[in-house]
Amino acid sequence: MSFDYDLFVIGGGSGGVRAARVAAGDAGARVALAEEDRYGGTCVIRGCVPKKLMVFASEYSGMVSDAQAYGWSITPGAFDWDKFHGKLAAELDRLEGIYRNLLKNSGVETFDQRARLVDAHTVELADGSRKTAKHILIATGGRPVMPDVPGAELGISSNEIFHLPELPKSILIVGGGYIACEFAGIMNGLGVEVTQFYRGAQILRGFDDEARGLVSDEMRKNGIDLHFGTNVMEMVREGDSIRVTASNGDEKVFDQVMFATGRNPNADDLGLEALGIERGRKGEILVDKYSQTSVPSVYAIGDVTDRVNLTPVAIREGMAFVETVFKGNPTPVDHELIPTAIFTQPEMGTVGLSEEDAAKQEPIEVYSTSFRPMQMGFAERTDRVLMKLVVSKATRKVLGCHIVAPGAGEMIQLAGIAVKMGATKEDFDRTVAVHPTMAEEIVTMKSPVRSA
Repeated sequence: MSFDYDLFVIGGGSGGVRAARVAAGDAGARVALAEEDRYGGTCVIRGCVPKKLMVFASEYSGMVSDAQAYGWSITPGAFDWDKFHGKLAAELDRLEGIYRNLLKNSGVETFDQRARLVDAHTVELADGSRKTAKHILIATGGRPVMPDVPGAELGISSNEIFHLPELPKSILIVGGGYIACEFAGIMNGLGVEVTQFYRGAQILRGFDDEARGLVSDEMRKNGIDLHFGTNVMEMVREGDSIRVTASNGDEKVFDQVMFATGRNPNADDLGLEALGIERGRKGEILVDKYSQTSVPSVYAIGDVTDRVNLTPVAIREGMAFVETVFKGNPTPVDHELIPTAIFTQPEMGTVGLSEEDAAKQEPIEVYSTSFRPMQMGFAERTDRVLMKLVVSKATRKVLGCHIVAPGAGEMIQLAGIAVKMGATKEDFDRTVAVHPTMAEEIVTMKSPVRSA
């Protein structure tokens, strides 16, 4: 059978773009890609990139007092949201242009419209035209979920927070995951009065208890009004503001409310059900270790599969797909020991098992230290950092490494190499410390603080 393309990709985010351009550029495949929104997907347009730029902006608020402590005669100024926001929008436009050019230069034909599956080898575009392909790759990502509470439509999600016409004076952030906690730190650093509700007992569920506990403590010290066991019951418009009734009966008025209460895969209205493509409990597309769906010609990668929802993972999945399908090299996706950074304030970096998960698996030793770093101590700040290793008693392998500190993301990327290689505690011990640094504590902790 003759097809229009060897590969048709639905979704122009990081995973879909990488798979399309490598299949076309390296493997010489005839490739097309359809994207109904902006190229770059969640990460570039409404996620990692603009968020990190906002993190950078928010961190300058504390630098003036630090500089003064170090002898600099400078005075604080005001944050100009309009200036920053205009430059942020221009940067996202620039990055989207890069993504478009990458596809064009690789020979990928693009369609700026929605696509859905008609059969195992055919997609239909929004204009009614149909295209056939030997293989179809779905990389449509995910979207924020808004809660089912009265007045929820008055709030915003992480998608809209980048496009606020002006910076609010006060904001309620609902949720306790990494998105909620990151934006709580961002808005607090930009001078917004921040309240955060989380229905659970501690933020950052699923991460190491000691590490997330320190993040929580430091967030509160930095001025975030963090409430556990609390949720929104109702929201009503009150002038230009929003009156919120909490589950504990309290009422308070905020300029803005942001919900960060989970994300769902973008797998609706793609024609999956008619083809018999299986979906999971959250609506995710179910795939095997090669990202293949229950229909052999259709594959899926990235957040739409709800495996590990991280941009570098989607890119790896896209590369593994090309190796498997177009290069004759069956390559399963490796989802083990993925280093992760959470850009809270303070930042958290983690790789491997938490202390709690490791203890359920086997006997362990825990090496941990929390201290006030030199730079902060000299500036008379009370901020603390954490360096932690979780070690197997039997094999001496480092099962988990957890860092809470400025630059933790940079540190965990390098520590992740050692953990991925299977380094032992003694391998860490044999490594000479870089002094004076915070990270040197990772190789100087000699005695376990506890065993389990």
